[in-house]
Amino acid sequence: MDRNLRNRDFIDRRTPLGVLGGLLGLVVASAAAGALIVAGMTPVIGLVGASATQSIGMFESLPGYLDIEEPSEKSNIYATASDGSQVLLASFYEQNRVEVGWDQVGQFVKDAVVAGEDPRFYDHGGVDVQGTLRAAVKTVTGGNTQGGSSIAQQYVKNVRVQECETESGDAAIAEAEEQATAEGRELTSEERDQLVADAKESCYDKVTETSLDRKLKEARYAIGVEKRYSKDQILLAYLNIAGFGGTVYGIEAAANYYYGTTAANLSLAQAASLVAIVNNPEKFRIDQPDNERNGAADGYRNNTDRRNYILREMLKLKKITQEQYDEAIATPVTPTIVEPSTGCQTAGGSAYFCDYVKTILETDPAFGEDSAERLANFRRGGYNVYTTLDLDLQAAAEAAIAENVPQTYPGWDLGAVISSVQVGTGRVLAMAQNKIYSQDPSVLAQGPQYSSVNYNTDFDHGGSSGFQPGSSYKVFTLAEWLKEGHALTERVDSKPKANWGSFRDSCDGTQVATGWNPKNDANESGGNYTALESTTGSINTGYVGMAKQLDLCGIRKTAEAFGVHRANGGPLEQYPSTILGTNEVAPLTMAIAYAGIANDGVTCTPVVIDRIVDRNGEELPVPQTSCTAAVSPEVAGAMHYAMSRVMSGGTATASNRAVEPYVPLIGKTGTTDGNKDTWMVGASTAVATAAALVSVNGEANQRGIYFDSGQAATARHRMWPRVMSVAAAKYGGGEFSMAGPGPVAPRAGTTPTADPTGAGQDSADRGDEPGRGDEGDDSDD
Repeated sequence: MDRNLRNRDFIDRRTPLGVLGGLLGLVVASAAAGALIVAGMTPVIGLVGASATQSIGMFESLPGYLDIEEPSEKSNIYATASDGSQVLLASFYEQNRVEVGWDQVGQFVKDAVVAGEDPRFYDHGGVDVQGTLRAAVKTVTGGNTQGGSSIAQQYVKNVRVQECETESGDAAIAEAEEQATAEGRELTSEERDQLVADAKESCYDKVTETSLDRKLKEARYAIGVEKRYSKDQILLAYLNIAGFGGTVYGIEAAANYYYGTTAANLSLAQAASLVAIVNNPEKFRIDQPDNERNGAADGYRNNTDRRNYILREMLKLKKITQEQYDEAIATPVTPTIVEPSTGCQTAGGSAYFCDYVKTILETDPAFGEDSAERLANFRRGGYNVYTTLDLDLQAAAEAAIAENVPQTYPGWDLGAVISSVQVGTGRVLAMAQNKIYSQDPSVLAQGPQYSSVNYNTDFDHGGSSGFQPGSSYKVFTLAEWLKEGHALTERVDSKPKANWGSFRDSCDGTQVATGWNPKNDANESGGNYTALESTTGSINTGYVGMAKQLDLCGIRKTAEAFGVHRANGGPLEQYPSTILGTNEVAPLTMAIAYAGIANDGVTCTPVVIDRIVDRNGEELPVPQTSCTAAVSPEVAGAMHYAMSRVMSGGTATASNRAVEPYVPLIGKTGTTDGNKDTWMVGASTAVATAAALVSVNGEANQRGIYFDSGQAATARHRMWPRVMSVAAAKYGGGEFSMAGPGPVAPRAGTTPTADPTGAGQDSADRGDEPGRGDEGDDSDD
């Protein structure tokens, strides 16, 4: 309760003894007030058949303390700018509320509330007996419904309404679940949602019913509130919780919404106009210009009349001068509506990252026991969420996509994606794609330039089923090759074959690849390529030959150790063809895996939240990265050796030479069957980035498509360097461990070649245009 009533700038100057004496006095006073209220209401109570003695007993039996929960307050998501400042990406709320302190509310507002709602506020002990009696008589005798409630009573009513917003319906759900179980079925999510809605409606009906019982409860609670808090604290709490129409709650949000200003800067006329709304929000709100009874055409007549009444009362109480009154009365009600920004669509190009953060807040157990609790905490809890997003890298990612890939292309539903993560921490630094984010069905229907699906993440975190990474997946076979004691210089039979025969699989048993005949991109005849040659030139048949000497299950487990998983949540497949990258994975997953390779084989799970500060200024626990060794440092070092040569003289040369300033880089390219998806994944020792141009629906041969910036198939080599150049300038990058081309573990029967580089890289595709070595098709795709 303290949080709701506290004044951030108000200090209670009473001593402990003074507080004790004050409380004792208030207890006596409140008891007397209770008796006075009931005594005064005896004629009224008699109308409903209760004696005065019974009524006093009923009043005194009511609890004197209202258990006040935190009011709903919006949550905000932030990103970090170049200067280290926090930039708001988006806000989320069930109720648009911004809680403010005493000094953040103008005096006109405070005086207007007292004058209009409770002129004797500073004189009574929580209940204005005169006003309450008048209202009670009218209510019981069937006259017009009367207000008559003090500010403390109105505050109590608002608090009780707020409590209904958090009603979970647990009891009703438990009963319904028991009944459903007896019927041999499970309760559906729709049934659960309806039970929660019914519980909230029932609660609301109970706390807003027009009845003597409700008035007595509110009076009793109001006296309890007055016993615990100062008048100024109560007034501030009321201003922070009161409804101002629609989803607008609290004076600060009202000032922002209706007049585009703050509660501290409202003019007299504006303050009175807003205070007029709290009396009856639906009747007096001023954001419906077409309303026939209170719209722009008649100068918002209802609101104007109520505003002018408040101004007259302020003048009567000598809170304003005659001159101020005359000026305010002559001022027409002219709202300047400023729609509050809400949801990730306000985050611009960072919207998909924002959406990813939102799904984490709604699904991670760190934020609640179940989805309903997590959603309520996020939308009501007043979280300030400070994310890992680096706006410098994010701007580079957005520009790289915008300058090289269109949002739409005739006959091809294309997607351009970029994900960047920090090596060694798992912090997601950038996430962008070539679509405009929206969750609005009417907007999505306007064309393929809009999408609600986050192509960078898994299905559970954005709705995407992932994409085949092609030859960028080969690094996991390379890792297994090195783990098993093979050398980069070891040669294997790499000739294309009509039948590759059987492959060892310790998990599911031997697999026979009858009829599987993968080809190389430029129809190389193969030969006995080294593992290094097959890596730098991305030779499909070379990698098939390597896999013949390995365990398919082992390759899968090594990929999983690097954090690789199918985007749809299913297990990785382990067919012979999967070594060439046929499992659909998310770009973020590939960036995380390559960050693990760069981190000497230690992979860290992705995190997007650095810290969360709640409404009380306290930090909440957030999901932490988990780092595990996928391979030994020696294996990682040998991978560095091979993957650095992919950059310096292999299929990723075009990306490598475009990164400025220079930092050592490792990487691998990927192209899927028919050139429908093209990838560039790589890392420095500081940042890993995955960039891809993918076919979202349908397919197209990217080598036959040209954008304004160049060939579609090489767009990856224009996007990836743009981001990595900013990363190099900001985060730097050191030397990789480079274990060398020899075996990292002894293995009998290995005969290393004298030439560790081989001929493959001499004729490898440099990445300018497709050619020899650019990862080949998987004909089994």
